[in-house]
Formats: sequence, C-alpha cells, structure tokens
Amino acid sequence: MKHIFIYNPAAGKDNRAAMDRLRKKMNTDYAHLLFEFYPTKAEKDATAFVRARCEAEPDESLRFYACGGDGTANEVLHGIVGFPHASMTCYPCGSGNDYVKYYGGADRFLDIDALIAARETPVDIMQIGDRYSLNVTNFGFDTAVARTMARVKHKKLIGGKHAYTTGIVKALFTSMKNEFTVSVDGELLTEGKSLLCTVSNGKYVGGAYCCAPHSVNDDGFLEICLVKPLSYPSFIRLISKYKNGEHLDDPRFKNIITYRRGKSVHVTAPDGFAYTLDGEIVESSDFTINILPHAIRFAVPASPRQSEETPSAPTKAPEDAKEEVVVG
Repeated sequence: MKHIFIYNPAAGKDNRAAMDRLRKKMNTDYAHLLFEFYPTKAEKDATAFVRARCEAEPDESLRFYACGGDGTANEVLHGIVGFPHASMTCYPCGSGNDYVKYYGGADRFLDIDALIAARETPVDIMQIGDRYSLNVTNFGFDTAVARTMARVKHKKLIGGKHAYTTGIVKALFTSMKNEFTVSVDGELLTEGKSLLCTVSNGKYVGGAYCCAPHSVNDDGFLEICLVKPLSYPSFIRLISKYKNGEHLDDPRFKNIITYRRGKSVHVTAPDGFAYTLDGEIVESSDFTINILPHAIRFAVPASPRQSEETPSAPTKAPEDAKEEVVVG
C-alpha cells in the first residue's frame, strides 16, 4: 500500500508545524513504507492530483490522507470516488474537523501510529449533482453564517477566530426566515419559510454543533433535520440544545423541528439560493441530495481502549469490512 499525504502549504503556522512533525515521524519510524507528501498548489488541486494518481496506478492500493480540515477532506473525497483501489482518511490538523468528531474527535486521528495501522471500513457519502459530501449538506441560517464567514475571515476584529460569531450575529438580523421547499423520498416536509435544514451523514457541523446525534454513517440513510422559523428567545433556548445534540429529544421543540430519515432529498428555492457542502458554499435553487451507500472506504484508527484490548481488531465486524464498495 502507498500512503499519500495531501496538505496545503499555504495554511496557517499551526498546520505547517503539524506537517513538519508528521514528516519527521514518517521519515524516522516508517521509512520502510511507501509514502509521499503532496503540497497542493491551488483550490481543487487535491481532487485533480488524487484522481490522476488513481487513474495512473489502477493496480496499486492507495490510501490518501487529508491533512487539514473538512475542506481538504472533501477535495480528497472527490478524487477517490469511483476508484475501489483507493481509500482515504484524515489527519485533522485544520481549523474545522467536523467529520472526525463522529468517531470521537481529532486526537484519535492525530495518533499517526494508530492511523497508519487503521483498518478501512465502507462508509456512505452524499451526491448532489456532480458533487459529493462526506459530512453535512445544509442550508438556510447556516449557509448565511458561512457566507459572512467567507467575507470576513481575513479581517481584523471581526474575522479570524471571531468569524463564526460575526456570521451568527449577522444571520440573526437577516436570515431567521429562509424560503425553500424540502421533500424527502417524495414526502413534502415544508414549503414557504424555515430557519434551517441539515442533511447529515456525520454528526457535527460548525465546529461544535451536534446537528445529527442519531446519524450512522454507514446505514444507507440521510438524517434530515428541519427547523421552522422561531422567535429570538426560542432560538436562544434551542441553540444550546442544538450544540449538545439534545434538540431532537426535547419536547419543547416538538412543533419546531421536523426530523426524517431518507435516501433522497429534493430542494427548490428562489434564484440566488445556496447550500453549504462540507463547508463549501454552492449556489443552486434546485438540487437533489442522494445517499450513496458504502461508496468509499475510510480508515478509522482503533480507539485507545480497542488498542489495549485487541491491537489488531478492525473497527467494524469482519463481514462488514468485506462488503463490496459501490458508487451509484
């Protein structure tokens, strides 16, 4: 197997320091492995590079490591889709690492010894036209926040680590009611105005918000959470529960939240509408989100307890690990 680490050399100093440590570790402890590091040159370059390698080496087992945040992981995802000899995982040294929170958080994946030894398991992904999502596709309030973040992230005072807060504050004034229609497997969930909607394969969004606490990323279903318009006091009450993943079980939000599990979600909206796909803003007023069961293989390191009890145990039962990977 070849281990290929994808990283953005223009990322922040913390990311660069993490990559320096990783490179040193690989050269010292894993010189016997076939590995390489690829610095991306521009946006979407990771996808082009990964796809080209998959096409050029069809008989070689390739594992790609997305070294960064959710954006890097999404680019690597787009490169391996359709190539059964390729797999991926994350070395989460970026600013947003939502997908790996499904497995307990970044620390588990930053243990490079466990990551190199990780077993690969089939996981579901989402398809929206010619795009794919590993974690969450969302729209409404969340996308308004993301749009503001993209505009202010490099500005002093309101940008940087304050960008998400800035986005929320602006959305509270401009995006409490968003017009869109959502249908799940042919069932109309809403038409008119809503606060937000998340369509999830993972559990977390926005860095710390557990939007889909019941999600299972290999069960062949999407988790859809629709939130109706609500007052500011209700928003404040909801947001803390939403962050902790308690919003679906709180009876106070029974008439505010509509929750479904399904395989296909169709969305229509006025011109100029946009959704957020693993953090990337995509403009579209008519789109369909489909689940692709077991479409890729994702390497998950054993948890510390698993390592102590059964060092070589896979993260899934053996029969699950042998299932064929199919892309729809």
